[in-house]
Amino acid sequence: MRQQKAIFISFFRSGVLGFGGGPSVIPLIEREVVKNFKLMDSDEFANTLAIANTLPGPIATKMAGYVGYRVAGITGMLNALVAAVIPTVVAVILLLGSLQKFQEVPFVQGMTKGVILVVSAMMFSLMVDFLKKSYYKLGILTGLVLLAISIILMVILNLHPGIVIVSFLVLAFVLPVRKGGKST
Repeated sequence: MRQQKAIFISFFRSGVLGFGGGPSVIPLIEREVVKNFKLMDSDEFANTLAIANTLPGPIATKMAGYVGYRVAGITGMLNALVAAVIPTVVAVILLLGSLQKFQEVPFVQGMTKGVILVVSAMMFSLMVDFLKKSYYKLGILTGLVLLAISIILMVILNLHPGIVIVSFLVLAFVLPVRKGGKST
């Protein structure tokens, strides 16, 4: 029962505060699942996020479904999915209509711009955490090379992130494992 409550609160909070869609909700889910309720560790979360990004559909529901299932089976999955979806449905019904009516009001425009900055800061924080993990697991040189390749593939060549992630997963299976982590 305690796990079910933690699952529900984690995904309900993330759903309520995840203004802006998928990218904005990822750091919120990570904070709840890893830091607040310790339903999984940061490595498990990073792996789950990487795999979830390769699959079609909204990231919040994929993360909710997997984390809920991993922690508490089918009932945990259903609990997490309901918690993740309810805030969005309520927000769309109640708030989106109101915001569209007042979209020309300077206060609403300022509020929207402010939220974008907060979401950017949260994404930057998550990126820094992932960079630290890659430094300790891969080494600085390997991490920077993979980061540069990712930027080239996704930003310059406009390749879908899922393709890049799957390619790196295939490389991880093919390349030999290096012992010792932080060596370069």
